[in-house]
Amino acid sequence: MEKFQQLVNEGIAQLNWQKSPNELYEPIAYTLNLGGKRLRPALTLAAADLFGGDVRLALAPALGIELFHNFTLIHDDIMDNAPLRRGQATVYQKYNVNTAILSGDALFVEAYKLVVQSPKVVLSEVLQVFNQAALEVCEGQQLDMNYESLRSITTENYLEMIAKKTSVLIAAAMQMGAIIGGATEQDAKNLYDFGKYMGIAFQIQDDILDVFADAATFGKQVAGDILSNKNTFLKTKAYQVANETEMAALNHFFYAKNISDQQKIAEITAIFRTLNIQELAQAEMENQLNTATTALNKIDAAADKKQNLLDFANYLIKRQV
Repeated sequence: MEKFQQLVNEGIAQLNWQKSPNELYEPIAYTLNLGGKRLRPALTLAAADLFGGDVRLALAPALGIELFHNFTLIHDDIMDNAPLRRGQATVYQKYNVNTAILSGDALFVEAYKLVVQSPKVVLSEVLQVFNQAALEVCEGQQLDMNYESLRSITTENYLEMIAKKTSVLIAAAMQMGAIIGGATEQDAKNLYDFGKYMGIAFQIQDDILDVFADAATFGKQVAGDILSNKNTFLKTKAYQVANETEMAALNHFFYAKNISDQQKIAEITAIFRTLNIQELAQAEMENQLNTATTALNKIDAAADKKQNLLDFANYLIKRQV
């Protein structure tokens, strides 16, 4: 996986953002230079390799996936009022909201230009997967915004939302790589399922880290989800298992107007600990990973390459940043 991540980073470094007007392209260069795990494009390359395909043929669409992902982050940060991304100022904070919106739009177009460089023999199929995923990401973000007005939602609704907002792009990245690599339709679908459930587990871990991570290494505002009253797996599970007294406390500390940010974080984190929310979230994360593993095991491919994917999934889920 490190080899694939290196290929992606080299590919991104070769993209040219020295264009006019500079005000449009400089924020794109800025957000891509913030780094990141390059998870999705690396998985596209790994998927192509899994089926013995030429990884070089998958590189352009893999880069397109990464650019699309960063486009969503630019716009999500505006909608979430997020001050930090990967330890640095978000694009709208560094520049301004209008610039961030427009640069994000341009980044989406640049992403599409790369995706359409897929081999012509599979281009139609790849585009169908990409377009469906792109639309579902928008649906997931809209659901997220819809839920912002609700004090709590069910964990089932939350899992549906993050499946669309977060994990379908991981799943599509892998399915696109599989298609380019010459996988059968069923194997490509199984790899999509592996990516989908791995992505859900990945997001649950992100929710856990938001509250319980080491602030020095996390790279984002710790407990930012609590401060923004965001519906996360932790919050929805807490509302599900809380008794009447605990529910009243959750409502008070999430929505009280006269408490400091520090007190809000401390009080809600304490309730989460009392309710064993971190342990419940970790159990659900393991459940999602087990479902992903079942899908991976169905695929007709080299055992060592499948194990590499599983090892990478475990690494992502146990990460602390």
